[in-house]
Amino acid sequence: MDKLLSSQLNPTICRRMLITHLIETLPKPNNPALEEATGWPRRTVQDVIAKGLPGHGTQVSFVQEGVRNNDGFYELHDWGSFDRDWVREHLAEICQVLDITLD
Repeated sequence: MDKLLSSQLNPTICRRMLITHLIETLPKPNNPALEEATGWPRRTVQDVIAKGLPGHGTQVSFVQEGVRNNDGFYELHDWGSFDRDWVREHLAEICQVLDITLD
């Protein structure tokens, strides 16, 4: 693991990159799935999606399934300023900064 890189990464940006990655890679990335993957509270996940990602040009929409407001999943349309390949290549360092282990 590159400790120098990990020490230079901003945790706020890492949260945004990780959520973007998870929305693209999880089968049905809804709030419960993202909460389970990250261990973060619902509000943190929602804030990252609603407030953090748009500032980077990252485009995410919610696909409604069923009749309840929370039935459905997030769909990624554009990574914005994040480089998908860089995030994938440095996912271990991003997770280290956030103290998360992905399954």
